[in-house]
Amino acid sequence: MNPIYALDLIGTFAFALSGALVAHKQGFDLFGVVIIAFVTAVGGGMVRDVLIDSHPINWIGNLAYIWVILGAVVCVFLFKSKVAPLSKTLFLFDAIGISVFTLLGLQKSIDAELPLFVALIMGMVSSVFGGVIRDVLTREVPLIFKKEIYASACLIGGLVYLVFHYFEYTGAIQFAVSASIIFLVRIISVVYHLELPKINKDVFGK
Repeated sequence: MNPIYALDLIGTFAFALSGALVAHKQGFDLFGVVIIAFVTAVGGGMVRDVLIDSHPINWIGNLAYIWVILGAVVCVFLFKSKVAPLSKTLFLFDAIGISVFTLLGLQKSIDAELPLFVALIMGMVSSVFGGVIRDVLTREVPLIFKKEIYASACLIGGLVYLVFHYFEYTGAIQFAVSASIIFLVRIISVVYHLELPKINKDVFGK
């Protein structure tokens, strides 16, 4: 199996698991858990493919994604006593997912010969929009709109990936280093409560 494809499936499973855990925590039934897991796992990729006019849409062209998502849902239901406590560390699953999906979306956009800046944005869309859809459907404020370092981690790792691309140093090391940076930035920001500055409400008055 192609290592990148394997990472894609791992990222899909991680995102699906995080979505299923959120839905399970909120008391959704089986259908609801499946839907939330699905949109979390492939929602970002669908938005990206629509924006860059890539067909077939990610999961439509490969049903392996569906089976991986269903596998994540089964894990939550069969092993919920062991998996449910992990809801306190959902950011770990998100960190894995955004690390993989940012770079896959970025490379797919580069392959489509889009400008590098647009490709970088598409990488971010791939990684965060599944979570945005999940949060909207579960009545949560999406993480990218909060003060946490989330999309910014994708941006940093994506820029590193583009530096490798500029110097034509591509391959497994390019992917591994860039993904590790995204993962570490996200984890460190959560562990040490790092955050981006926000506009003081007093600037605009009460």
